[in-house]
Amino acid sequence: MASSPLDEKTVTALVTDAVKAPSMHNAQPWRFRHLAARRVLRLCADLERAMPRTDPDHRALHIGCGAALFNLRVSAAHAGFAPVTTLLPDPAEPALLAEVRLDEPGGDARAAAEAAGLARLHPAIRRRHTSRHPFADKEIPEDLRNALRDAAAREGADLLFAGPWHADTLLDLVRDAESRDALDPAAREDLLRWTRLGADADVAVDGVPEYAFGPGKRGGRAPVRDFAGRRPVADRGSTAFEEVPQLAALSTRGDGPEAWLRAGQALQRVLLEATLADLATSLTSHALETPALRLLARDPASGTGDVQMVLRLGYGPRGPATPRRPVRDVLDTE
Repeated sequence: MASSPLDEKTVTALVTDAVKAPSMHNAQPWRFRHLAARRVLRLCADLERAMPRTDPDHRALHIGCGAALFNLRVSAAHAGFAPVTTLLPDPAEPALLAEVRLDEPGGDARAAAEAAGLARLHPAIRRRHTSRHPFADKEIPEDLRNALRDAAAREGADLLFAGPWHADTLLDLVRDAESRDALDPAAREDLLRWTRLGADADVAVDGVPEYAFGPGKRGGRAPVRDFAGRRPVADRGSTAFEEVPQLAALSTRGDGPEAWLRAGQALQRVLLEATLADLATSLTSHALETPALRLLARDPASGTGDVQMVLRLGYGPRGPATPRRPVRDVLDTE
């Protein structure tokens, strides 16, 4: 159980790891509150960083915060704590997404095994970056696919590697979403707000800087979002991407804030496992921004679950680190 209060250095280190999670357009829509007397860290949604055009129900916001929550759990286990997590602890505070109590490790063998499983993922937190580069035409081995499926299942989600028909459906949905956005100036508002070009990219603490856009796509079918749009980006260049991308759909049983938080934790667990296995990863939710599209993204054979994210995995460049806000800007202590 919890005992003495935590020192500031420890809490800062935990939140530093937490905020390395991915989020839509790297908006980092989270805040943390340290309740020192209870040894509790609270995760709250930062609604000033929400995206009203592309994420009106805050689904992607919850997924990003769920990924940060999983990083926090990993970091706590690495530091020798036994993290105890409660999702949506107060219905009267919908922006309060989770509480993590940092207990001292006890004699429970099951809890110890879970903590050890989390701690082994810690080296991947700083190595994981989104890659918008081409991947090699090299199949992911089945034993590694099984490990990634198991990682999702441990967090209450399903990871389904797309067969040819399913992959074609997902790629068609992404192309349709891109065409929709091209015809709707309002749909680009969130993207313009959260991309950083020119001198802004060098000093950014959030958003997607131009050096993380990756090369322009000259060929291939990989679903890589073009953050530049029609804006010029110096020295970007273009190249061919893989013709047959290896895609996986992450889905949950149910659709709502708790399911989205679980999806975010499952997503991050899969990404960290993939990183440890030297896979490069990227994400797309472009075709999942409405409930109707998420239904179409289901596997045509199984047809179950609510698809929350599409992952592209493979062997290739890992991509550059994207900026993060200083911990002092996202952490309060009571």
